[in-house]
Amino acid sequence: MRWAGLLACVLGSAALAADYGGPIFDAHLHYNEEAFNGSEGPHPLPDVLGRMQRNGVRAIVANSRPNDGTRSLAQAPETRQAGVTVVPFVRLYRNRADYDSWFRDESIYEMVQAELARGTAAGPYRGLGEFHLYESANANGPVARKLMALAEEKELAVLAHVDDAAIDLLMAHTPSKGAKARLIWAHTGIGGAPVARVEQLLAKYPRLMGELSYRPGLTCEGGRLCPEWRQLLLKYPTRFLLGSDTWVNQRWLYYDDTMKGYRAWLGELPADVARRIAWENGATLFGLRQP
Repeated sequence: MRWAGLLACVLGSAALAADYGGPIFDAHLHYNEEAFNGSEGPHPLPDVLGRMQRNGVRAIVANSRPNDGTRSLAQAPETRQAGVTVVPFVRLYRNRADYDSWFRDESIYEMVQAELARGTAAGPYRGLGEFHLYESANANGPVARKLMALAEEKELAVLAHVDDAAIDLLMAHTPSKGAKARLIWAHTGIGGAPVARVEQLLAKYPRLMGELSYRPGLTCEGGRLCPEWRQLLLKYPTRFLLGSDTWVNQRWLYYDDTMKGYRAWLGELPADVARRIAWENGATLFGLRQP
């Protein structure tokens, strides 16, 4: 009986540690011109869709430089055949020079409006970004202010690569002062904002979501969840998303490893929490059907 009880405990622990096996929503994906420009590149559509398909990625937030990459993903029959739903965002960058000046460049605001009016053949854009603010004070730039207000008015989500100070500044530019703004915080903070500060912002802004790709301090030795992050995920299971951030071609080469890493630490969480973070939070945010 004693050995039987011990075996049951061992098997039970193994079951709890099993990798998450359900669908994944990749809420931070780029299909930039370096990967494929429409006629050539190392990662044409069959390649990237194959990577999503074999990793159980059933939906993506696509944002690309230029926006042609997002449209090609959203509109291609191959995407539907692969069972992948595309949630298209308008990227604010026409080229790499725009990274450092978009927040004050009126031509960016005009481009965004034109893209929103154009949409994609598969449907309208659902969000803005990813955009970067390397200095939080640039969140007060005139175009940053207008785009945050526009996003809330049109019920668009925003994907922002910013520090914690910029979150407060960006939210202040929305009509609701952040109460209704749908902001996805890329990497849940550049530079690794302390967990206590992340928790403070989640409590302050009810629709703020944390995207977890390449988040410093999220995992510890062996790819296991660090204790303070496990505690935060359990406290706010509806507020986190996964992403691949394929901004350079190397990230496409490691796409399988990224998703395997997610599945491993998700397996440490209760099954309902794991599925929320992996799939349901993104699906709920954008009204997607369950796969």
